[in-house]
Amino acid sequence: MASSEEAPQYNVDDYKQITEGQATILFPKHNEVFYNPVQQFNRDMSIAAIKTWRDMTMEARLQRYERSQRAEKQRPATTFTVLEALAASGLRSVRYAKEIEDIEYIVANDLLGDAVESIRRNVHYNGLSQRLVRANEGDAMAVMYGRRADKFDVIDLDPYGTAAPFLDGAVQAVKNGGLLCVTCTDLAVLASNNHPSTCFYKYGGSPLKAEFCHELALRLVVHSLQQAANKHKLFVEPLLSCSIDFYVRLFVRVHERPVLVKGVASQTGLVFHCRGCGGFATQPMGTVEEGKGGSKKYLVAAGPAVDRLCDACGGRQEVGGPCWLGPLHNRDFVRRMYDGVSRAPTLYGTQARMKGMLKVVLEELDTPLHYTLAQLFSAVRAACPTLVRVNSALLNAGFRVSGVHSCPAAIKTDAPPHVVWDVVRAHVKEVGRSPRVVEGSPAGRILAAEPTTEVSFEPHEGADPESRRIKLVRYQINPEKNWGPKARHGTQRGAAGDGAAKRKPGDETAAVDAAVAGIEAVAVAEAKAEADAKKPRTD
Repeated sequence: MASSEEAPQYNVDDYKQITEGQATILFPKHNEVFYNPVQQFNRDMSIAAIKTWRDMTMEARLQRYERSQRAEKQRPATTFTVLEALAASGLRSVRYAKEIEDIEYIVANDLLGDAVESIRRNVHYNGLSQRLVRANEGDAMAVMYGRRADKFDVIDLDPYGTAAPFLDGAVQAVKNGGLLCVTCTDLAVLASNNHPSTCFYKYGGSPLKAEFCHELALRLVVHSLQQAANKHKLFVEPLLSCSIDFYVRLFVRVHERPVLVKGVASQTGLVFHCRGCGGFATQPMGTVEEGKGGSKKYLVAAGPAVDRLCDACGGRQEVGGPCWLGPLHNRDFVRRMYDGVSRAPTLYGTQARMKGMLKVVLEELDTPLHYTLAQLFSAVRAACPTLVRVNSALLNAGFRVSGVHSCPAAIKTDAPPHVVWDVVRAHVKEVGRSPRVVEGSPAGRILAAEPTTEVSFEPHEGADPESRRIKLVRYQINPEKNWGPKARHGTQRGAAGDGAAKRKPGDETAAVDAAVAGIEAVAVAEAKAEADAKKPRTD
């Protein structure tokens, strides 16, 4: 193999060619694990997100320059740098270089020598300069810690498993206002209660087995990012947080603004979840009050938010978190990203699904967590009404309501729990109570409570979301047979920071519900939750 300064030597006939976007990648013919076509959606979304961040960032830089009456000696930079910390074959870096304008250079890093050779080979085969896409063999954490004085504009973390070990280095190696793109595939840890201790030591919070488990997974990852950043007086702003298939993918902006760090406690808290009826409540860890002269006071929050037993059904409460309770998305960012994707029908192979997900995200309320029709009406032994009927009742009562990109038939609302249960009671009163409901049972307690809300099921014009009316692809069906996370590359990675997880007895988990696989039922994907999850997923 030639050195990094020379063109790599290879025989094209020894490889199979796979084209995705504008990139054509050479993969060894005997290798069955390197390429995962399901991940094209991840890469398409990442390209669109980086383009949107670039446009917004360059506009803001130019506006600051103009406001300063050009007192600054130099015009702001119009190019930016990218680090793909766990690059594997280099497919993602090659696509970034060919499909995103104004990139100064990309560092495509991997710990394995054969992966670095693959990167150089694919960069050369795609006609790209080695100065534009710079293959680097190194420990991801060492690379990021080594660039704290010369930071990147964009850092992409796409490991096999958890990104938690890489977050501290990433928040320190990205510029003020820079973009972090983070993937975590260990939903067996993040979106179930099978491994609460593992989730807590990785992400600093406990998961819950609930209808909103995939949204909670996103909030746990944001919490972990905040904890990594806040200790350095950095604030993480979620721009777009997506639950996709068998993983979560987040795009966040990092700010050097200590004043924003002070408010994180008021946007972080616990989640109380009733195991009987599925009701929930949140408890912030802090509160913010207005002081004199427009100043703010950051105080400890009052609590607790709930009693030991559920007010609705008398069931036992369980505790999740702490997690991020603030917004998961920046609406202006998502809107601009949606517009950019809509204007490029041939650029993204997964454009239809991208538009559908982004449209649902735009419709989502910022309130944390959600109900589902099945959860609410199974709690009272009743058949589910239509989503439009329940949404209409909540809207007619004066509250907001939306769907959720991470869960079909979900109801996200700012209505308090007693109003939601009043809607359920009103529906049951109209259709008749099931003979299976026993007095004193959880269902009996819910239906026995006197309603305090005047409920009207008159159809409301806002009850049917636009994404549904215009028939966008809102929720993905199984994209292929036996889809899900592909096998880990066979070579063991042992170095800390970028190495493979060291397998221990009992470390592998059972199959986990794959995120949002369609209206009928979610597919089951084999997900292996590694204790350290140090080895990057090979794209």
